[in-house]
Amino acid sequence: MLVDLKDGRCRSCDSQLEIVDADDISLEVRCTECDETYRVETDAFSDGCMTYYVGFMTERMEGGDDNDA
Repeated sequence: MLVDLKDGRCRSCDSQLEIVDADDISLEVRCTECDETYRVETDAFSDGCMTYYVGFMTERMEGGDDNDA
């Protein structure tokens, strides 16, 4: 799931982030440009955990994770 540029950007190169994993307390993000990966809090994008965390977990539960194939 991609993070909208207005909500958050890579802390190293200011490019777009992709959420690649999540747990109860954090999201793992990867920069689409420099490939840096790091963890942020679930509400790091000022969305009250409703857009990115819930969206990512919903995709995962609905089978959006290709690793379960």
